[in-house]
Amino acid sequence: MYRNDTVVPAFAIIFAIALFYMAYLVTQRVAALSGHTPAELTVGQIGLMAFGAVLFMYGFIGLLSNWLEGAELRPGKHEPEASSVPVVAGVILSLALAAASGLFVRTLVLAANKEAEFPPPTWLQGGLFAAMMLIIALLIAIYKKFFMAEEVLAEDEKGEFPW
Repeated sequence: MYRNDTVVPAFAIIFAIALFYMAYLVTQRVAALSGHTPAELTVGQIGLMAFGAVLFMYGFIGLLSNWLEGAELRPGKHEPEASSVPVVAGVILSLALAAASGLFVRTLVLAANKEAEFPPPTWLQGGLFAAMMLIIALLIAIYKKFFMAEEVLAEDEKGEFPW
């Protein structure tokens, strides 16, 4: 019926990795020419990394879509498979989310304390927040894949909707 391809998203991820590597090589080339590693990024590096990030997200979403929906969409109602592995994964990820959120709150409290001798760095706060968002995304993906029933609807080519 309708294919959910993995070739284009995989190529996008490979191309994104190549762009990130090119940005790294630009840094090494500038360091070799100037004798030291620059502290700031050039416009070219920012462009390479931004385009690489967009391509990486496109590829990741495409591969995740293939994993969640399958390679070929077939019309009808599809019930999820019963298994204890997703439940265990959900419990472990929930505990990891609780631990990461506790650490995140702790870093915020320490950062707000003006008498603290060494406040936590902001990259640690950002990293913990990013880890929490990744865990939440994994929990949502596991829930959709293993606990939600799906229904694929097929429409005639001469349907009422103008796609």
